[in-house]
Amino acid sequence: MDAYDRITRNVSEVVTEEEVRELAADPESKRAYCGYEPSGVLHIGHMLTATKLIDLQEAGFEVTVLLADVHAYLNDKGSFEEIADTAERMKEQFVAYGLDEDRTEFVLGSEFEFDRGYALDLHALELATSLSRAERAMSEIAGGDTVRVSQAVYPLMQALDIVYLDVDLALGGMEQRKVHMLARDTLPSIDEDAPTCIHTPLIADLGSGIGKMSSSKGVTVSMEDSAEDIEEKVNAAYCPPTRDPDPDDRGRERENPVLQIFEYHVFPRFEAVVVERPEKYGGNLEYESYEALAEDLESGELHPQDAKHALADYLDELVAPGREKIREQRT
Repeated sequence: MDAYDRITRNVSEVVTEEEVRELAADPESKRAYCGYEPSGVLHIGHMLTATKLIDLQEAGFEVTVLLADVHAYLNDKGSFEEIADTAERMKEQFVAYGLDEDRTEFVLGSEFEFDRGYALDLHALELATSLSRAERAMSEIAGGDTVRVSQAVYPLMQALDIVYLDVDLALGGMEQRKVHMLARDTLPSIDEDAPTCIHTPLIADLGSGIGKMSSSKGVTVSMEDSAEDIEEKVNAAYCPPTRDPDPDDRGRERENPVLQIFEYHVFPRFEAVVVERPEKYGGNLEYESYEALAEDLESGELHPQDAKHALADYLDELVAPGREKIREQRT
């Protein structure tokens, strides 16, 4: 797999393809970043972008992980002292998950976001951005009926972080797309380049296949989960024998979250996937690609319940090092 294919593997969007191809031509001298609000425990959403960061490291990039303590404070996630402690725990969990510690720089937003130059540039972006434009970008951030001023500033800070971290590539889930487009629109107004961006898919709700999996509602998988927890959650997951389920009875589009997790979490980290089955049901199946597994599910060769059992085992293997790190952190 060449650098471009590794960079773009399992992404929903690149902005722009020409810019990403230019980075792929010489990735060894380039830096990529992704930002996370410190929340205490890595969940499957963090792990999806972390898997892509591992891809980028394997392609040759140096990686910066922004532990966005100021953003968390603006989003009412606790005091700075509490958030700093949470950020340190998350750093250790990212390394346990598989990020190369020697090629990953962990940065707190407060290390540079209080500097005078940053503040002046932030005010310049505020002058250049209408409130309606900021509101479009902050739609994934705002919660509840009351929109606060901090939530309008938040996406402008995200845009400016790309400049101050001196990175070549910004990574985020598709929920970050509006923020990245805001950055591309507004950063040239302060004589900075529009950032190159890649966006990872959103995993559907595990129980219904509708919308996106959320750590704040519905069922998710995190590093806190025991093997038994993961098995229980995956066994209850929505998994029709197809990668393209019909809409529900209210017309809402659905995905197959079991297949999505295989595609975006498991196959990027394992060379092959073995589905264990008793001999009376045909014996074990081995897959070297997601496509082969998905095709067998469609054809009926692979039963959804067998796929779930295998997924639970591989998810547990991915989560286990982080789970042990959390156990150490709490003793």
